[in-house]
Amino acid sequence: MLKYLLLAVGAAGLAATPLRAQTTNSGTDKFAQLETLLPTPNEYRTASGAPGHAYWQQRADYNIRVKLDDDKQAITGSEDITYTNLSPDVLTYLWVQLDQNILDKNSITTATQVAKVQEKMTFQAMDYLMKSDFDGGFKIESVKMKGGKDLPYTINHTMMRIDLPTPLRPKQSVTFSMAWHYNINDQLKISERSGYEYFPEDKNYLYEIAQFYPRMAVYSDNQGWQQKQFLGQGEFTLPFGDYRVSITAPADHVVGATGTLQNPDQVLTATQRKRLAGAVGAKKPVVIVTQDEAVKAEGSRAKGTKTWTYAAKNVRDFAWCSSRKFIWDALGIKQGGKNVLCMSYYPKEGNPLWGQYSTQVVAHTIKTYSKFTIPYEYPVAISVHGPVGGMEYPMICFNGGRPEKDGTYSAERKYGMISVIIHEVGHNFFPMIINSDERQWTWMDEGLNSFVQFLTEQEWQRDYPSRRGEPKNIVPYMSMDKNLQNSIMTNSESVLQLGNNAYGKPATALNVLRETVMGRQLFDYAFKEYATRWAYKHPQPADFFRTMEDASGVDLDWFWRGWFYGTDHTDLSIEGVKWYTVDSKNPEIENARKRDMLNAAPKTITQQRNLTDLQKTLVDEKPELKDFYNNYDPTATTDADRARYQQYVKTLNADQQKRLNNGLQFYEVNLRNLGGLVMPVIVQMTYEDGKQELVNIPAEIWRKNNEEVTKVFVTEKPVVAFTLDPYLQTADTDLSNNSFPRKLAPSRFELFQQQQQAVPNPMQQQSSAANPEKKANGTGSTSGGTN
Repeated sequence: MLKYLLLAVGAAGLAATPLRAQTTNSGTDKFAQLETLLPTPNEYRTASGAPGHAYWQQRADYNIRVKLDDDKQAITGSEDITYTNLSPDVLTYLWVQLDQNILDKNSITTATQVAKVQEKMTFQAMDYLMKSDFDGGFKIESVKMKGGKDLPYTINHTMMRIDLPTPLRPKQSVTFSMAWHYNINDQLKISERSGYEYFPEDKNYLYEIAQFYPRMAVYSDNQGWQQKQFLGQGEFTLPFGDYRVSITAPADHVVGATGTLQNPDQVLTATQRKRLAGAVGAKKPVVIVTQDEAVKAEGSRAKGTKTWTYAAKNVRDFAWCSSRKFIWDALGIKQGGKNVLCMSYYPKEGNPLWGQYSTQVVAHTIKTYSKFTIPYEYPVAISVHGPVGGMEYPMICFNGGRPEKDGTYSAERKYGMISVIIHEVGHNFFPMIINSDERQWTWMDEGLNSFVQFLTEQEWQRDYPSRRGEPKNIVPYMSMDKNLQNSIMTNSESVLQLGNNAYGKPATALNVLRETVMGRQLFDYAFKEYATRWAYKHPQPADFFRTMEDASGVDLDWFWRGWFYGTDHTDLSIEGVKWYTVDSKNPEIENARKRDMLNAAPKTITQQRNLTDLQKTLVDEKPELKDFYNNYDPTATTDADRARYQQYVKTLNADQQKRLNNGLQFYEVNLRNLGGLVMPVIVQMTYEDGKQELVNIPAEIWRKNNEEVTKVFVTEKPVVAFTLDPYLQTADTDLSNNSFPRKLAPSRFELFQQQQQAVPNPMQQQSSAANPEKKANGTGSTSGGTN
């Protein structure tokens, strides 16, 4: 409703009107300083978020020897570990991780699994309920000091304490050796992060091997030994060191691994070495082992073994792959002045997708992540195609995404494969280089990585169908019942919905920071500063929060508190709008306005019906009843009106006269924060002439009252509509209250048959249409691998 704003000479006026005290009613100030929740800065970790002058971290160097038994699907290994104590503390024992023990029959993971029995269950569901008969877990054969003396040790599920004969003092090192063996799991039956895939058609195995050796736990300034049990969800945290790993496999296997191959003359043919050398600086991937060569190897069984030796410097872990089925291609790129060999290993079942995309995606990922974080310094980056999911290790990752057996694939399969490769290769940066504690904080690697994955996907293809990153994609999760959610700052093993909580929500939060709160320039600088400060170190959440503020000059305590420490959601609402315009006192203008309003006012139902039902009133029949007021027009301007106006104008100065007649429109917009999460207010105003204006108001508008505020907008033209968050920047969970006047937003429902038939992917449909005989003969298969 239009109201008049009266301007009076000598009166206090609008600007001096006292404001209502705006204090929060929620009990928690959403703009309270975060310092009470963050650890106290010290000489190891500063208040700016940077490593302190006395920062230290431990070191573990490995010399590992393993043998792959392709008949029994087992690994036998031994290792020498040199552990260097760079802390100021004296250590009397060391903690070692035995992550394969998650597959032990008596593991905590198996014992603490929860489930319910359904009246109808699949065989796979029943297998989940039954205790597996797989004999997994490390079988430790020996633990010895250098020189051969046995070391006492205690195994506590996935952790092992080694008691030292003499305390390890600061700046000292100790070398000890271990021997072990274990059985490799079938990934399609026990879907752990590594294992084997069996191909019954050619009776071959493909191995993706990780967590295959006892690994040193982290000892750090902020928590001492990190000896939380590995339960399956919280991944790994490890110290940096140098690795030399010798892998003995069947002679006809191709073995890829973390690091650089040390003995190519012993394990590669002259042709393979020439092809590999030609990949450096090539314009497109060079095939080192062709599909024809891999198919030929599938059908034969060479006698004997070969030992492949790889070395890697300053890495936190090591993984490898082995199979006679591997096709192998490579593409060398320059990054930060260094050569990086981007490579892929995949069976023929991965083509045509893998040959066309994998290595190109690896190279694109290395380039894009280097732009947003730090230059990639490792010599190789590898993508390996296995049966399920994706998993990351330094310089190498295991990825799913297999086409159908007929070589066709859906768009979802294609983009799913590209995305998983980007994500897993991206993990080279988070957490392989920027080495956060995954056992405690999944979001610090998965969330940050998913965010840069989103940036990388968008640079791969315009309008790439990214699953995570866009605020609108997290709305279903954030609008759920809070009992189904955790805060992002929840320990990895306790998170209820890992994908949404540790991947999607933090990735979205960072995108909101970049696009809406901070702006790209400030955000990109601060994010890159965080990566630079903590490259090859062990950052904690406070280090990230503090660095982002320190490098940008933006106070983000409210943001971390809301997005990372809470479970509130965004739901801002326009509760009402009041429209004011200035009373100019000019009778010509004001009377014309009144006349327009009277003419535009709708007639009541009584008035409308009386026009037809009531032919004449008494006054119509008896004109003598009329007087002055029957002919009086209250909107007509008289000479007296004009005279009074001129007298009023003389009391005003030139500036006041200008403001009186400038035709400004005043809109008092009442805003409510229904979701609890304070966010910037993005208002789009649509004017009477159809043009639009976007106003961005920082989140601090809520600092005095977290729940309700009133904002006045002053415009030169009438506004016909106000809309909040028109470009879906804030993950607002209810768009129906974002407009004034309200707009109806349609919802959709879907009709479906109880049993739906499998629908061929578009490539199959087009192929069948072009080859109807093929369809009639039933040669178009729809079965395939998983993604």
